[in-house]
Amino acid sequence: MGYITLFSDFGLQDASVAVAKGILMQHVPLHTIIDINHEVQPFNMLQAAYLFGSAYKNFPKGTCHVLMFDIFSAQNPRLILSEYDGHYFLSPDNDLLPLSIKDNVVNSWLCLELHRSHSFHTWLHRAGEIVGQLQNRTAAQLDLIGYELSSRIKNATSENETSYDVIHIDQFENVTVNFTRDQYEQLSPGKNFSIRFTKVEEINEIKDNYNDVKEGYKLCRFNSNGYLEICLNHGKAASLFGLKLGGKNNNIKIIFT
Repeated sequence: MGYITLFSDFGLQDASVAVAKGILMQHVPLHTIIDINHEVQPFNMLQAAYLFGSAYKNFPKGTCHVLMFDIFSAQNPRLILSEYDGHYFLSPDNDLLPLSIKDNVVNSWLCLELHRSHSFHTWLHRAGEIVGQLQNRTAAQLDLIGYELSSRIKNATSENETSYDVIHIDQFENVTVNFTRDQYEQLSPGKNFSIRFTKVEEINEIKDNYNDVKEGYKLCRFNSNGYLEICLNHGKAASLFGLKLGGKNNNIKIIFT
């Protein structure tokens, strides 16, 4: 295993990311550590799952991903090692991993349960130890207790109309919605499509590219990660329509008739 990735909601305003790297390097000094993202909106699980899920699968099998998002969400925070499709994940026991991979992880092991006397540094040192052990052993060969993640994927179902959330806004202000191409293909055969948002805006067709409409016109399309985007050709959709990450007034509905 030659690569370690880091993913968190720490931000870059202080030294937290550098501290994490320094502690991990004490255990695996010769390994390459790659940042996926540290500017996830705090506590925004949908955005975190979208960003991490879009990134991790592009790394070589054998990569170890250290997920430091919302570590202390549980009353008794844990460090869990999971294995899926040739990748290793060190994470808290929260919804992030199942939502990211769109599956319930089969192979998981308990590495640590934090107590009052423990700190985030304790969690990181243990993660570094596990990464080091994975250099010449498989996860199943480590002296760890099998564990079943308490997280479960929550699926919203509706035959004709479902409300959706803004899960990401990129630097071009394209707005990503938690609706995928797979969902569209499952629900759309023989039906008309409509996405409505902010109570007054509506788009009735999915385009392939931005330039399929005139400059300044709105459109929706599936991005390279397979998620629906609300966009403007050469414009800023989020600002124009007042769509916000985690906003309560987005009122995004997808309707099939």
